[in-house]
Amino acid sequence: MSVRPIKQLIRTQPTLEGAGVKLQRGFGFGNTAEFDPFLLFDDFRNENPADYLKGFPWHPHRGIETITYVLAGTVEHGDSLGNRGTLGAGDVQWMTAGRGIMHQEMPQGDPTGRMHGFQLWANLPSALKMSAPRYQDVKSDEIPDVVDDDGTRVRVVCGEFWGKKGPVEGVAADPRYLDVSVPPGGRKRLAVDRAHHAFAYVFAGSGTFRDASRPQSLLTEDVNGDTLRSLPHESENRSLILFDRGDEVVVQAGDEGIRFLLVSGRPIEEPVAWYGPIVMNTKAELQQAISDLQNGTFISR
Repeated sequence: MSVRPIKQLIRTQPTLEGAGVKLQRGFGFGNTAEFDPFLLFDDFRNENPADYLKGFPWHPHRGIETITYVLAGTVEHGDSLGNRGTLGAGDVQWMTAGRGIMHQEMPQGDPTGRMHGFQLWANLPSALKMSAPRYQDVKSDEIPDVVDDDGTRVRVVCGEFWGKKGPVEGVAADPRYLDVSVPPGGRKRLAVDRAHHAFAYVFAGSGTFRDASRPQSLLTEDVNGDTLRSLPHESENRSLILFDRGDEVVVQAGDEGIRFLLVSGRPIEEPVAWYGPIVMNTKAELQQAISDLQNGTFISR
């Protein structure tokens, strides 16, 4: 077994999306080849309702999958095909946009006004970009919650881990999506498919992800790739860690423990032509999508 070295450590950047939602972006809308098959990752965490209540009104999607994981508050969603629902704390929605859908997501805080969740975009291969849209809405109690002898807890949203299989199925990139909690001072080794790209996102506590090549510090780029600088190896709240190849990730939790998402998937390795929430393979396909929006043929049942 070989430990995955750290390729980049990224601090999230404040971003405004939708009708004025303030969130933190880990990556997206740039050169995402090293994250392939994933395109974008956002942390929408806020305690001020004025910063999120305007939400994400009707907007199109084509050629991708969007994964929404809610930790606090609720997200009301609907689409042009008549689907409606509400995601609560611990729930997941895995939406395959396929050939096209109009979609909206409207966040609501918990009784204290707190809203917290994540959205991840995954690419679709060319053969599935024009497939029929579908939803996989998963309630919190459907997600396996596995606790190891040392107190490490893992929620298996998608993929297989520690003998448990997540409820999300039939996803093109064969992803694994885990919510991992390691208790204070704990050290854990977590297997990752060598052929997959993988990243971790720390959203509570702190810890150290072992980097076999540079154990003390690392050189990394900011989220826009503008500057190289040396950052401490400690991974804290709102740190995103992109791993290089290997068989496993090793994490050492800090004094307060650490909680993070560990996400991996098989690279698609196809050209990416990107226009907001529409991701195709060529500019001609993007132009066709825009034309479909303009002439009313974007949605087909």
